[in-house]
Amino acid sequence: MTSPSPQRGTYPVPGAARDEETVPRILITTDYLLPGDEVDHQLRAHGHTTVHAPQLARGGPDQLVAALDGIDAALVAHEPLTAEVLSAAPRLRAIVRTGVGYDSIDVAAAARLGITVSNLPGINANAVAEYTLGLLLTAARRLLQSASGVAAGRWPREDGHELRGSTLGLIGYGAAARAVVPLARAFGMEVLCTTGVPEHERSDPSVRFVALPELLASSDYVSVHTALTDRTRGLLDASAFRRMKSTAVLINTARGAIVDEHALADAVRTGEIAAAALDVVSEEPLPADSPLRDVEGIVVFSHLAGQTAEARAAAGREGAAEVVAALEGRPRFAVNAHLLPRTSRARADG
Repeated sequence: MTSPSPQRGTYPVPGAARDEETVPRILITTDYLLPGDEVDHQLRAHGHTTVHAPQLARGGPDQLVAALDGIDAALVAHEPLTAEVLSAAPRLRAIVRTGVGYDSIDVAAAARLGITVSNLPGINANAVAEYTLGLLLTAARRLLQSASGVAAGRWPREDGHELRGSTLGLIGYGAAARAVVPLARAFGMEVLCTTGVPEHERSDPSVRFVALPELLASSDYVSVHTALTDRTRGLLDASAFRRMKSTAVLINTARGAIVDEHALADAVRTGEIAAAALDVVSEEPLPADSPLRDVEGIVVFSHLAGQTAEARAAAGREGAAEVVAALEGRPRFAVNAHLLPRTSRARADG
C-alpha cells in the first residue's frame, strides 16, 4: 500500500526513505530552464521529480490548476498565481520566483494556505544596472533614430547629449538601483534617489536622497527601480509628468503598471517630457491597441533587463537551492514568512 500524499505544510525528513507517492514533484515554468539542464540535475540530485511546463501564463487559470495538480513546489516565471489557483493545489507547499518581482503571486492567499513564497533578491541586479545605462546612452545619443534612419536610406546627424553633468533620478533603492549608482557616477552623473528604505540603510554618500517631487523636477533622466505595490501602482501619472523637465527622459526597467501609460503617451506627444525608454509595460507582449504605440519618442523593449546568460544561470541555481531549502522547511528568502500560520512560520524561520 502506498503512503498517503503529504499534507500541506509537512516536510519530509532529509535522507528518509520515500516511495513514489511522497517524492516531491517540482513544477518548472521558467522557459529558459530545460529538462536535463544543470537545474534539473540539481533538483533530481536531491531526490525530487521535475515537471517542465513553460509558457503556462498564456493558457489561463484552468491550465495553471491542471499543471499544479500533484505538485509540491513550483519554480515559476510570471504566471498569475491567484488565490483561486492556489486553493486548487492542495499539495503545493512552496513557490519560488526565478527573479525579484513577485506581484503576479497572491502572497497573502499563499500564506493563508501555508505556502511559502520566495524570490531571489538581487539576482539580476548587475544585468539590470548595465541595461539601464544602455537605455540612458541610447536615449541620450539618439542611437535608435540614427540606426532606423540609415536603414531607411537616410544619414541622420542630429546632436545627442552627453551623460556627464546630467542628473539621474532613481525611484527605488533596491539592489538594481544600487548597482546603477557607480555606473552612473563613472559617467559623471549626479544621482538623486527617492525611496522608502529606512535612513540608516542609505549609506552611499554619492547619492542625494530627496522626496519624489524634487526628484522629478530636478532630474534629466528618471529611472524606475521600485516594486509594484498598491502604493506604487500608477505612481507616475499626469501630475508626475507635469513636474518633470520638458527635456527629461523616463526609463522603466521595473514594472509597467507603475506608469500610467495613457498619461505618459500624452506627456511625450505634447512635449511635456522628451522621451521614454520602457523595458516593461502593463500588458506583455505589448497589445496592438496600446496607447504607447506610434508615439514618437517612446520606445518599448521586450522585457530584457534581467535577461543575460549570467543572470539566468544564477537564477536557476539559486532558485533550485531555494526550492530544496523551502521543502525542508528552511526557505532563505520567503517574502511572506511573517504572514504564515504559526506552525509554518516556525519552519520557515528555521
